[in-house]
Amino acid sequence: MRRSLILASLLLVSACATAAPPPPPPPPGPGMSGPVLRDWRGVITSFDRDRLNRIDAAWELALEQARRQEGSGDLASVGDLLQPRAALPNVTPPVGDYRCRTVKLGSQSGEEGLGYVVYGWFRCRIEQTPNGLKFSKLTGSQNPAGLLFPENGERMIFLGSLALGAEPPANSYGQRPDRDMVALLERIGPARWRLAIPWPQTESNLDLIELVPA
Repeated sequence: MRRSLILASLLLVSACATAAPPPPPPPPGPGMSGPVLRDWRGVITSFDRDRLNRIDAAWELALEQARRQEGSGDLASVGDLLQPRAALPNVTPPVGDYRCRTVKLGSQSGEEGLGYVVYGWFRCRIEQTPNGLKFSKLTGSQNPAGLLFPENGERMIFLGSLALGAEPPANSYGQRPDRDMVALLERIGPARWRLAIPWPQTESNLDLIELVPA
């Protein structure tokens, strides 16, 4: 009799242990689906972090040179593009084709160089990729391309690289330090954006790329 009770107890414990599998884990919370965008702070090189940290100094020197030295093109026509504090809320640009032009301010050659150069209009594009928004300049002799990283409501961080002439499109930030670029993307009008590129590798002290929908 005692042996039968012990055997029954063991069978009951075994049944309880294997009766039902554990419940599945809870589903991910709202907004957790899709790719997780990288933070630009984990991608940027130390050299570009320093350039970005000194963007206010780039604005100051470049504008001072542009006002004082001879230049090329109609600088007065670019308006608020030259205002360092022109950023507006809702910075994220819509995907699509854009017209873009580059304005180079200041000279790395000091008094011997041009204080500014205003270029004509080229073709640019904003596209959605698995890694986030990508900016590309499609025509011209200097064609940057790279990703736009969210920062806050008034700015995004651009990390890209530069292709020259007929080279293939640039898409290798961090692979060629001499071609790396860092910039702030800001909205400066109802349908107008700019990339402010501090301390470019050559020529100027601040480059501005203006974008308007094509």
